Amino acid sequence: MMRTKIKRRKSNSFILFLGLLFLLSCGTGEHMRLRIEMPRKVSINLEDFEEIAITNFLVKEEAKDFDLNKELTEYFTVELGQKLKNKIISTEVTLQSEDVFQDKKFWQEVFPDKKGTLLFTGSLEYTEEVRKAIKSAKKRRFEEPFPEESRIEERRFYSLSLHLYLIDTQSGEALYKRTFKESKAYKNPNQTAYFAFYDMMLNVRDKLFRQILGKEQIQERYLIK
Repeated sequence: MMRTKIKRRKSNSFILFLGLLFLLSCGTGEHMRLRIEMPRKVSINLEDFEEIAITNFLVKEEAKDFDLNKELTEYFTVELGQKLKNKIISTEVTLQSEDVFQDKKFWQEVFPDKKGTLLFTGSLEYTEEVRKAIKSAKKRRFEEPFPEESRIEERRFYSLSLHLYLIDTQSGEALYKRTFKESKAYKNPNQTAYFAFYDMMLNVRDKLFRQILGKEQIQERYLIK
């Protein structure tokens, strides 16, 4: 009985080996790499809502040089207005902590008499940090007449953490929620927090639109000749 099983295994292995040789003989082995646009499945159907209301955001720490809330709400108002057919409006709400985004009753009372409104809201944390490092010393063959430049090198680091919520005013439920985290480092010691903020928001915008608008994504595929 054991010998019969061994013979069957050898037979199956031999058939598999012949099949592999046949597949290899059918092609040249050459392949071509292609970059194609693949549509993405949307996370939420925005066509179900007549208007999108952008609220003020919960800012955990205000920036020194500019109004984060104002810049963020205006930025999304322009960007969403260019991409969506929905009516874009703005509204003020009182946000005291992150817990409010889980309170369905709170969001149902923002527009109690309206239907078909989606709230665009969230919280934001934006930080700036200056880091210093010592550059490696270079060996010199001869004495130089000029003093060596400072070996201390500075980098400005900016971090953005944005928690976005799209909330249905009828149910008070968050139909979409995601945390976007971006960071940038700049050699320029005079780099401004304002410029760095918009630099990072470009990445946030692209990631967001890919999910809520089904924006096509470039992917690589291989074509076997």
